[in-house]
Amino acid sequence: MAGGELTGRVGFNYRNQWPSIDAQFTTFSAYYDTYLPEYNSGIGIHVMQDTEGAAKLRSTSISALYSYELKISDGMYFRPGFQVSYIRREIGFYENLIFANQINPSDPFGPTLPGTDIPGLGDPIGMLSLSVGGLFFTENLWAGFSAHHVNEPNQSFIDGASPLPMKLSVHAGYRISLGDGPMRGDFTHMRRQRAFTPTVNYKWQGPFQQLDVGAYFTVEPIVFGLWYRGLPFKPVNEQSNRDAIVMMFGVNLLSGLNVGYSFDYTVSKLGIQSGGAHELSLSWTLPNGNQGKPSRRDTVLPCPKF
Repeated sequence: MAGGELTGRVGFNYRNQWPSIDAQFTTFSAYYDTYLPEYNSGIGIHVMQDTEGAAKLRSTSISALYSYELKISDGMYFRPGFQVSYIRREIGFYENLIFANQINPSDPFGPTLPGTDIPGLGDPIGMLSLSVGGLFFTENLWAGFSAHHVNEPNQSFIDGASPLPMKLSVHAGYRISLGDGPMRGDFTHMRRQRAFTPTVNYKWQGPFQQLDVGAYFTVEPIVFGLWYRGLPFKPVNEQSNRDAIVMMFGVNLLSGLNVGYSFDYTVSKLGIQSGGAHELSLSWTLPNGNQGKPSRRDTVLPCPKF
């Protein structure tokens, strides 16, 4: 989707999952992408930092993205995409974890002993990840796939191999028009959109599989969303994959500012006492430098902005 708006775009996301327990996950990401009409190409950069669990495993990634827009026929397009990421992972083995040999038997509740018996244990690691994908779309339909970490880089903190499993995703949606609203009141001379958009996203990584099903309801400039995330009929180690009911509210302003908030109501065994998950999305669609010129595309990419 890099350059999918046919203009520049910048955005930020923040997510805090299970804030009421020690094993919370917090994620921050920022991105910029734009479109190069003379090359039918989109380019972008994406930065993300994720902190996981009580041990504070921290992952930082910097990704370069490229997409090419291929017109198949009138109103029908395909966009292959590529991503190269550098990922750095670090964990404070002796700051965030306590091992038995760090406990002083004569003062078990006192200060812990230094844990430097294994030189290099827990040092940060870096790896290169390659990803590919593709997106087919028409005026109302989109369907795509992605394969992250196709080279399965080694993520082990110690000697030996621990490949990061490839993550596969298949996603699709269809926009059903509910009629036009009043005029937008801007230079587009278009009416405000009213639409219902069912969506599906299936993910598979290692032994884990997950299915998201839901829908957007758009009353421009307001967007509502409701999803169920989980695959209860595919347990792993006898544990169900059911996860959460996700509720979203967003606003797409004519100025190009898009603001979204979502809340995950946890339905797994952790329960809502975990605090669920909160996610905030901010993005700006920048003014189109080619405004007033004939568009190279006779439709817009129909998938929602959130």
